[in-house]
Amino acid sequence: MKQKWLVLIALVLAAGCGPKPQSSEPQASPDSQPAERQKVIGASLLTQSHQFYRELVAAMEDEAKKHNFILRIQYAEFNGSKQVNQLETFSQQGVDAIIVSPKDSAGIAPAIDDVRAEGIPVFTVDIAAHNADVVSHIASDNVLGGRLIGEFLAKELNGKGKVAIIDQPETASVQERVAGFEQALSAFPEITIVQRAPGGGVRDKAMRAAQDVLQANPDLNAIFGINDDSALGALAALESAGLQEKIFIVGYDGTPEARDAILGGTALKADTVQHPAEIGREAINVIAKHFAGEEVPKVVPVRVDIIDKASLEAEQKG
Repeated sequence: MKQKWLVLIALVLAAGCGPKPQSSEPQASPDSQPAERQKVIGASLLTQSHQFYRELVAAMEDEAKKHNFILRIQYAEFNGSKQVNQLETFSQQGVDAIIVSPKDSAGIAPAIDDVRAEGIPVFTVDIAAHNADVVSHIASDNVLGGRLIGEFLAKELNGKGKVAIIDQPETASVQERVAGFEQALSAFPEITIVQRAPGGGVRDKAMRAAQDVLQANPDLNAIFGINDDSALGALAALESAGLQEKIFIVGYDGTPEARDAILGGTALKADTVQHPAEIGREAINVIAKHFAGEEVPKVVPVRVDIIDKASLEAEQKG
């Protein structure tokens, strides 16, 4: 009887020491957590030919790395249809957010609405989209910038003269600049805007537009170029016609080439300076806040300044 009990106990112990059934589900370590998926942001920007956008992109890329975002950048190169296709592609890819600087502020609205219908938040930088449902617009205070350069021009003219604008009327940021410029000049009834010539925001077209303006207005006193490519195109037209001593130019952006022209004593006398790196950083930070569930402003204005020869010389001296 004692031997039977000993055999029974041995069998029970043997069963307890055998291998246990394994679960079909992986067993997670108590300390392990699932890796968070990187957010993907698609950006369709106006162009990569402008220094402004190169600086903006560099800042966006640096800031995106800090937030562990993947940034996919495309350039419309002033082609509205191409930009619409880029937004459609981003939507098909299922990106988490889209940044756009529209070629056509009104024409881009349906494409933005289609993206928003897919649940993707859209943010505009530099150039606004009219009548479109964007989460936030991050850009220079262009009305203020236009007003500041208008005041500078009026002072240079001693409150009297004829002015032309090398324009880009389909672009919202330019519309704002021109509005601010006109606001400033409205305080000077003896200053007249005699022509608005579309220059497309690119140098070669702006130069041709300026040449036409010069032929049509032999008594012109000053030109406002809505960006530095427009201003530098107008400068080339003036110098080609030998009118650089008679007519002066003001511009907008503060690119290195424009700064050099101002410092060099050319007919380009002053610029409104934007800060594209600040716009780029702010855009990514606004998107990060939106991802975190924070409410973000509909418009985020970024500072602007005026530079002329005197201020640039003072800057060089430190």
